[in-house]
Amino acid sequence: MGLRVTFELDEEDLKHFRLIMRQARTTAARIAPEDIVAAAEDLLADIGPDGTPAFVAERLQKLRLLIDMLSDIEWRLPQRDADRVLNALAYFAEPEDLIPDHIPGLGFLDDAIMIELICRELKHEIEAYQDFCDFRRRILRDSGRNARVSREDWLENRRSELQSRMRRRKRREGGGRSSGGIGLLR
Repeated sequence: MGLRVTFELDEEDLKHFRLIMRQARTTAARIAPEDIVAAAEDLLADIGPDGTPAFVAERLQKLRLLIDMLSDIEWRLPQRDADRVLNALAYFAEPEDLIPDHIPGLGFLDDAIMIELICRELKHEIEAYQDFCDFRRRILRDSGRNARVSREDWLENRRSELQSRMRRRKRREGGGRSSGGIGLLR
């Protein structure tokens, strides 16, 4: 039988984690990007899938997604966004943890909290990348494994979908004219 422990971090607690994140970002300026990614990869390898508490395992999947987002050639994250992800991952390049990793059940709690904060900060980038991955899976399924799918393909597809949605809405609303108002688009 497991034990469920729930806690809430208030604004002061979060301020402390954000301070640590800012310090890690300062450190990131002195570390090569590949070393930052390697440190995050090492955390994934060190924790491993066996015996990991569920709250940590869920965050590790998010960490894997962040690493994939950086290294995905077809996604080609713009440099500004790549820098934001690297700055966020810099925490894992720090040798000192708030809670030592060797403490069973709790050792990776600080890492899980930091991953959660990172994912909240990068929410829109993560959602866009997940949408791209879904798009790529559909294209590969429909066109074969050798199909090439780029960020530009995904953006063009999104643009086309949005334009189609606008046209459907205009048709439903009577061709884009407002009722009783001035018809600007005649």
